[in-house]
Amino acid sequence: MQRFTKILFINDPPANSKRALKRALQLARANEAELTIASVIEEFPRSMNQLQKTFRQLQEQELQSLLRELSTEGINIKTSQLIGTPFLQIIRQVMQKGHDLLIKPAGGRGGVSSMLFGSTDLHLLRKCPCPVWIIKPTQRKKYARILAAVDPDPGEKANVELNSLILDLASSLARRENSQLHIVHAWSMLYESALRNGRANLPSGEIDRLLRDTRKTHEKWLDELLSGYDMQGLPFKVHLLKGDPGEVIPGLAEKKKVELIIMGTVARTGIPGFFIGNTAEKTLAEVDCSVLAVKPKAFSTPVEA
Repeated sequence: MQRFTKILFINDPPANSKRALKRALQLARANEAELTIASVIEEFPRSMNQLQKTFRQLQEQELQSLLRELSTEGINIKTSQLIGTPFLQIIRQVMQKGHDLLIKPAGGRGGVSSMLFGSTDLHLLRKCPCPVWIIKPTQRKKYARILAAVDPDPGEKANVELNSLILDLASSLARRENSQLHIVHAWSMLYESALRNGRANLPSGEIDRLLRDTRKTHEKWLDELLSGYDMQGLPFKVHLLKGDPGEVIPGLAEKKKVELIIMGTVARTGIPGFFIGNTAEKTLAEVDCSVLAVKPKAFSTPVEA
């Protein structure tokens, strides 16, 4: 897996953290990385300073109790307490301390009728400059199926870096976990619906030909992207699917019982560092599995350090 050197684990919500913390400890050990475990506390009114102090002590005691249950030998562990608006303090910690991976248990409920990711999770996925790994608490110790969502369009410069990072992480993690890797690219033909409604006066056969050519182009881009990666010995499947990525990716994840999705979250246009891409927004609203989200190096967070 990509070599991380300074991992930040957020112990929030504490009730969901044990399995996610185990994974953070394993990853820190495998990478010989420093691991900081942070608790986040909303700031109390000044009149409640004593209560806040008591609450901080209680959180620290609970964290130390949890660490005693787990194997921490050989890991450089630091602890920290962050006070204030959770997502702001977490991102500031990332920027000030130079963390290169953030791991956090999911804050939502998940399931058929409830979103897995909480408000803080979504803020981090949108605005945190380093990779963000939100872990579903109920998932098994190792992932049986991992999905990497890529966009190989060479016309988008940001895609080149993101695709490389996504595939590096996905392939190395799949090897480490003995997982089946699914690589998906969703494509569509621009203005297809407008062409088919008759206003363009194009025969249906011509539109079908354009559609086939578009698919071949995307297939070529995907083949060229994957040709640069050594997949030997790794069980993987490639999916070239027609449709809206925000619908196709969650649908494939559900069908294949995917346990981790690795994807980029930055929009192609908009205010740098602020807007999450429509594809990522739709995907996150629908999936019920862990997500590892990455951004290009040029990403600029709107949060001030």
